Amino acid sequence: MRIPFVLTYVKRYRYNRRIQWIRTFQTISAIPEAHVTFSDGRVLTLSSGKLARMADGCAIGKMGDTSVMVTAVGKMKSSGSSFVPLLVDYRQKFAAAGRIPTNFLKRELGTSDKEVLTSRLIDRSIRPLFDDGYSCETQIMCNLLAVDGVFDPDVLSINAASAALSLSDIPWNGPVGAVRLGMVANEIVINPTRKDLNQSILNLVVVATSQNLVVMLEGFAENILQQELLKAIKIGVKECQSVVQCIEKLQKEYGRTKRILDEKNCLQIPSEIVESIRSFSEVHLKEIFSNYELDKSQRDNKVTLLRTLVIEKLRESYPNADSNILTEAFTKVVRSVFRTLILDDKIRCDGRGYQDLRNISCEVDLYKPLHGSALFQRGQTQVFCTVAFDSIDSVLKSDPVSVITGGLKEKNFFLHYEFPPYATNETGRTGIIGRRELGHGALAEKALRPVVPKEFSHTIRLTSEVLESNGSSSMASVCGGSMALMDAGVPISAPVAGVAVGLVTKYQGADTKHLEKYSLLTDILGIEDYLGDMDFKLAGTKKGITALQADVKVPGLPLKVIMEAILQARKHLSGI
Repeated sequence: MRIPFVLTYVKRYRYNRRIQWIRTFQTISAIPEAHVTFSDGRVLTLSSGKLARMADGCAIGKMGDTSVMVTAVGKMKSSGSSFVPLLVDYRQKFAAAGRIPTNFLKRELGTSDKEVLTSRLIDRSIRPLFDDGYSCETQIMCNLLAVDGVFDPDVLSINAASAALSLSDIPWNGPVGAVRLGMVANEIVINPTRKDLNQSILNLVVVATSQNLVVMLEGFAENILQQELLKAIKIGVKECQSVVQCIEKLQKEYGRTKRILDEKNCLQIPSEIVESIRSFSEVHLKEIFSNYELDKSQRDNKVTLLRTLVIEKLRESYPNADSNILTEAFTKVVRSVFRTLILDDKIRCDGRGYQDLRNISCEVDLYKPLHGSALFQRGQTQVFCTVAFDSIDSVLKSDPVSVITGGLKEKNFFLHYEFPPYATNETGRTGIIGRRELGHGALAEKALRPVVPKEFSHTIRLTSEVLESNGSSSMASVCGGSMALMDAGVPISAPVAGVAVGLVTKYQGADTKHLEKYSLLTDILGIEDYLGDMDFKLAGTKKGITALQADVKVPGLPLKVIMEAILQARKHLSGI
């Protein structure tokens, strides 16, 4: 009698498994999916609900045969941090390209430069749309599922990250859309393929949110003309709107209700504490920021001393107040006073006008044993650059996956950027290259690459060491690097210079579309970057533009402001 019982059990088991598979198939076949058709006919597909369903949000972006899965997870409890604790990790797997790692262990090991730079690109695209008071740890993980060698996955990852955050219950004021633009035969190409990029004189990534507000720009070019760059940005912002509308539709139909954070999970600063600090410190802060004789260290020391005295005074009235809240309240007052002086009184803390450059000094051929060297000083930003030659066999080779995902196979010119802690009178660990250093070095390298001969007979290593920093050390690296290359006898096609433009705005609530006031600041100081709303970097020759990068710190800026920043920066490049 046991045999029929066993057979019956097996049949029931198989039947149940079949029913479960059918139900699973029905669920999978109904997954949320949306398609974005760009003006050139290429299609971006965004889907969710099939993979990584334990995450707060997950989206898969696909273009051609390249697919990226992005997950978003945010903790419910506050980290107590004064800034948005956002971590973006982009990983490209050899398996996605059908390859086996070439190292001894045959598996992925450390993070490559390409992965770090792509992580930064995504971070800068989504960070401005988090609320100021949001302090819950949030992690965005981008996993390359498949790569076809035709479309780069970095822009795809931005769009998938935007979709994942929008579909999740994490408080975020998106979505954003991203496109890459190239220029082939004087025509703008939307989302160019790798073949297109090999012939293109422009490689520009544009990220925008609804109402044509620009969130992030990054690109490099072969001495592109100013009017061509402006045209490309306008087209890019327009194309981004299709992605934004697609994600908004997905969010409306399938998105989770956004979580409401209580006071414990959001840094709340009582207004009475802010007003008390303002009454104690406003006059003194105006005196500090109006004293043009103070340098960076002296100004910082005075503000720090004032903060200590004000917080000690405030302890008498609020003995149980959290130290973090008092410190943040003081920072809020400092930010308000500093920005008011710029917008209303038209005063910069070093006495310059809005469009004035700091004093510049240059030296070359500092040390005879070096192939080339230069020292570039702009205000209190000082950069020492050196050039070393080696045989063509010393080219820097990329790993196979980075090559497939859009990187160069090998480089006979590369720049290494260093930012030691003493540059800002601090102590810290050395020897480990951080994400910021990699990003600044990559920007300076892209700015100089178009003027370096492609078929140069030697491998060129350009190093840039920041000795003093008070604003825009990456653009100083461009200027110093250009001089060092000329000092070494490299036949560059033209000298390259770089400058950073900052922004201070005034608007109501989160409506950055309608700015009440704004001021663009040329050649910004470190404090103007820290307390401002944008860090826009532009590099180029007298003829055209070679690189740009815009980091926006508010939820998007009108195209008009971005265009004015480009014109203002371009105006001063020839003078530098």
